[in-house]
Amino acid sequence: MRYLEEQKMGWRVPTGVVPIVPAAILFDLGFGKRPDVRPNAECGYKAVSEATSGPVAEGNVGAGAGATVGKMGEGRPMKGGLGSAAFRLPNGLVVAALVATNGVGDVIDPETGKVVAGARAPDGKSLLDIRKSLRNGAADRGSAQPRAGENTTIAVVATNARLTKTEINRIATMADDGFARAINPSHTMGDGDTVFALATGRWTGQASVSVVGALAADALAEAIVRAVSKAETIEGIPSAKSLGTVPSRIK
Repeated sequence: MRYLEEQKMGWRVPTGVVPIVPAAILFDLGFGKRPDVRPNAECGYKAVSEATSGPVAEGNVGAGAGATVGKMGEGRPMKGGLGSAAFRLPNGLVVAALVATNGVGDVIDPETGKVVAGARAPDGKSLLDIRKSLRNGAADRGSAQPRAGENTTIAVVATNARLTKTEINRIATMADDGFARAINPSHTMGDGDTVFALATGRWTGQASVSVVGALAADALAEAIVRAVSKAETIEGIPSAKSLGTVPSRIK
């Protein structure tokens, strides 16, 4: 907010501007044995000051540093992370997503239906597949149920289309479907999923809200898969890379 005020960016009022900054948190205080390490106002100022148009860093960076997935039932979790994906159409329309993946459920590749990262079996090397555990009742055994507020997958979807506030709100609603496509189960009582949406208005073409929303959901699902695929093993929490479950299309 301080940076935006310095740049005179925000809602204009007689006395200047009021920066409008939406926010959400990702609970990772149990990761890394350092619950005292958390972002502050200076981190936000530095982040926006160093914003770049270059490639987006993915994996164990930013909000993805302490992210984990596969925390339902008695399984052992795997590393989550930060992921990004975008679609650029021949007519110049761009729809993109950035997501910090820290969900209760397993991350499923929508293209193959296979688990990329999720709850692990007691041997620590094989995946349980929470879909099967839910159906045979195994996910209900034990006391390892997700606690409310301690798991959150936070995403932002963006487009260069010119849209109204009502239209971009619909885009956010449609993009939310990307969670269900790539995380199973999604929207549990232990999750606090959030999707922010924005439109830059730099593309002068005629935008279809339905098309942009559909692409946003696909981009978000792919970004979730990339988040766990780009993550690295850390603090004893294995990554999809270490288990060899990264989809072949992701390098």
